[in-house]
Amino acid sequence: MSGIFLEAGLVDQLIDKARAAPRQRSHHNLHTDLDALAQRLLVAMEPDSYVRPHCHRDAAKGETVIVLRGRLGALIFDAAGQVLEARVLSAGGANVGYDVPPGVLHAIVALESGTVFLEAKAGPYAALDDSEWGGWAPLEGSPEAPGYLAVMKAAFSPK
Repeated sequence: MSGIFLEAGLVDQLIDKARAAPRQRSHHNLHTDLDALAQRLLVAMEPDSYVRPHCHRDAAKGETVIVLRGRLGALIFDAAGQVLEARVLSAGGANVGYDVPPGVLHAIVALESGTVFLEAKAGPYAALDDSEWGGWAPLEGSPEAPGYLAVMKAAFSPK
């Protein structure tokens, strides 16, 4: 039966798309439309992809990520942008994912090429508003974004 099983070939295709994409990310929705009550997707992310720190203020919008391949760095921030926690997430590792409650500022960085994860949160899809972004962090696509990405990655460098 097609459409039920998530095959390795799909993951490989997502990785190839991410490597070719300007944002260095690609996704495959498992939900049927943006109005679905559960948003479930596979995401491939490369190390040069910048995810701006953000939170989800809606009380129903906790976010769950489970790593399927590669390694992600997960960061939790306070309101001023200070890193409260930084953990490496990896398939089969000590931390395989996270479940971030609504209102918690967070971001992820790909620490390895070919990183793929499953993301789930309540729907329907709603774009983040200005109050949900970490105001201290540069906008995606801005000239400052690569420098801030390097700062976030440095949280995972050996001391």
